[in-house]
Amino acid sequence: MADETNTEKNTVSDLADLKDIAGETPAADEQAAAEGAAEVPAQPSAPLREQELDSRGRAYATGRRKDAVARVWLKPGTGTITVNGRDQEIYFARPTLRLVINQPFAISEREGQYDIVATVKGGGLSGQAGAVKHGISQALAKYEPALRSTVKAAGFLTRDSRVVERKKYGRAKARKSFQFSKR
Repeated sequence: MADETNTEKNTVSDLADLKDIAGETPAADEQAAAEGAAEVPAQPSAPLREQELDSRGRAYATGRRKDAVARVWLKPGTGTITVNGRDQEIYFARPTLRLVINQPFAISEREGQYDIVATVKGGGLSGQAGAVKHGISQALAKYEPALRSTVKAAGFLTRDSRVVERKKYGRAKARKSFQFSKR
């Protein structure tokens, strides 16, 4: 009988009951709880990874798009982007390609904070720009693991697997037919 009254006393049906059961917390515990609540990141569901750096303090990543492969090194700096030994304005003359490359920095609000050195092989300029973007996104996630969720939500960590469709036998191109002649 005494156990039944004790369990009735400890059952919680409302948050107010929980306060009565737990009792008052000391002021030091409240202060620690308040400080701990302020330091909690906005998205605690994503597990925080370790920072991956080489011996020179750079983050390295490989980006791919179509037939292009980009090797990207990211380090803190003034925001200069060098592709195959040339400045990005010279290598990627079209502003749309430069916009593609700077998308990971814009989405993570890190414009002008990192220097990029990239080497690109294969494919055309559009594929190379996509490969550099993919590499920058991967390297940014390795250098600042807290940014991984933002960059991933934008879809920049996923390799764009679309490639040119192959030419088929009996066709002019991949899908185009030869001109039809009735007679």
